[in-house]
Amino acid sequence: MNKTFLSVIAIVLVIGGVVAANSMFTVYQSEQAIVMQFGKPQKVIQEPGLNFKLPFVQDVVFVDKRVLAVSTQREEVVTRDQKRLMVDSFARFRISNPLQYYQAFGSIQIAYDRLGTILNSQLRQTLGRQILTSIVSGERSNLMNRIKEQVNAEAKANGIEVVDVRIVRADLPKENSEKVFDRMRTQREQEAKEIRANGAEIAQRIKANADKERTIILANARKESEILRGEGDGEKNRIFAEAFGKDPDFFSFYRSMQAYRESISDDDTSMVLSPDSEFFRFFDKESVNPDTVN
Repeated sequence: MNKTFLSVIAIVLVIGGVVAANSMFTVYQSEQAIVMQFGKPQKVIQEPGLNFKLPFVQDVVFVDKRVLAVSTQREEVVTRDQKRLMVDSFARFRISNPLQYYQAFGSIQIAYDRLGTILNSQLRQTLGRQILTSIVSGERSNLMNRIKEQVNAEAKANGIEVVDVRIVRADLPKENSEKVFDRMRTQREQEAKEIRANGAEIAQRIKANADKERTIILANARKESEILRGEGDGEKNRIFAEAFGKDPDFFSFYRSMQAYRESISDDDTSMVLSPDSEFFRFFDKESVNPDTVN
């Protein structure tokens, strides 16, 4: 009797434990929960904690509460000025209404796909109304806010709130990039040629001015040297004239010595003169006046 009673109690406890285990569930801070009964939602739990449900009748669907991210495939966008861009973008979002989210998508992968499609569509529409310089300039943040608002308008009805939209990269297609590079290189080469031409012109002008100043300086120097030489020759002639007036014999002797020095100073000088030439008159002992030499 006691054994049967204990067995019944044990069975009841086991059944109670199983029922209790199927009646309790925990919602963590990073989660939200939807209690389902025969496939129909009964209640939504967004606060963390220990909760209860009907065992074996109700199920719990957990929904992520954190900020999630979805990336789009590289998309070609044609701008208003007919420029083609290859754009990579992503969006960050959170599930604000778990029930609407579950009814609209049922799973996170379907939500990713649907949100990526919405993001691509709004990206093409918004960027297609802009010119290339607006997309790659400081106006990009305004464009991103506009795209975020448009994506939010569609996603909010499905229980999703988009918190941020960003363009990761916006590149020209390869063939366009090569054309742009060639055009930029041609422009830089033209600018380089213009700079070199301007530099050559300036260098030529500087050289011409320098040559002109050099010619003027040399002419002035030559003029001054001629003036000084003339003054020196005049002074020399004056001194010679005074010396000649004071002592004509010594002056004649001095001039003859200068003529000897200038004529026979080099080793290879050869002269053919008559011994009784006037040029050698001071080599004659009789022609030398001792008083004059003294």
